[in-house]
Order: sequence, then structure tokens, then C-alpha cells
Amino acid sequence: MKSALTATLLFFLFVGAQAQSRDFILLKRGSNQKSQIRFYPGEDITYKSKKLGYFVTDQIVSVDKDFIYLTENILSPADIEEVDIRNKDPRNRTMRNLTALFLGAGGILLTVEAVNSLYQTSELEIDSGVAITSGILIGTGLALLPLRYKTFKNTSGYGIQIILMRME
Repeated sequence: MKSALTATLLFFLFVGAQAQSRDFILLKRGSNQKSQIRFYPGEDITYKSKKLGYFVTDQIVSVDKDFIYLTENILSPADIEEVDIRNKDPRNRTMRNLTALFLGAGGILLTVEAVNSLYQTSELEIDSGVAITSGILIGTGLALLPLRYKTFKNTSGYGIQIILMRME
């Protein structure tokens, strides 16, 4: 009984120690928590280094206090000029949802008005107020499309940091 209890305790200590040793790369624009993006080992990262003039996608294998080890390359955070954050930044999901909301609302409003006019008068007639409102909704959705965050430029004072969470 004591050996089973000891083995269980050791297992939970081992799992707890592994849970705390999660290293990551932190992209930081300012002190605000919402403007911080984390990349963990095992994730793909798309970056543009000072040596290469184009974006490269690679998988993070591990991180050290000075270097980022990728499957194809070893980088220093100072060598990275830009990081593509289109799919990583949570603020982009909000912008994508807002864009879809405005485009969908404008399209649905126009469709409902067209179906309603076909049902009532057997002719396709769109009221000018409905056309203006749906045009404003669709225009707002289209205006929101280019406002997403695309890249993180490593020019700020905070920049790219490597955070080691190991207990050594």
C-alpha cells in the first residue's frame, strides 16, 4: 500500500514538474497582455530574418536562453525582423468575426427584402432604405477586411523574448 501511494505521489510530482517547464517565445508590443503572442515548441512559426529577405515557415523544436532551434535553422531573436501573426493573434479572430457579421447581415437583409417583395408583389423590388442599409453593412464589412494584424515587426523596445520556465 505504501509503495503504491509513493509511486502515485512521485508520478504527480513528475507531471507537475513537466507542466511548469513550458518554455516559449514571447512577441511583445507593449506591457498590455492582449498585445502579447506566445509561440511554444512544436508550433509552426513564419518569420523573416535579416539574412533572408522573404518569409520562411518552420517548426520550433526547442528554445534556449539565446537561440531558437527550428527544424531547418537556428535563430537568435535579434535576427528576426518580422513574424507572420495572421493565424496566431486572437484579435484577428475578433476582426474576422466582425467582418463576417457585417457582410452576413447586409447579405441577409438584401435577401430577405428580395424574397419578401417576390412573395408579396411577384416582382423583384428592393426598397431604397433597405438597399442603403444593406449597402452600408456590406461596405463596413469590406472596410474591415484589411484591418487585421498581419505581421509583428521586431522594432519595439520589448521585441521578441525567450521565456524559460524550467526549474534548474
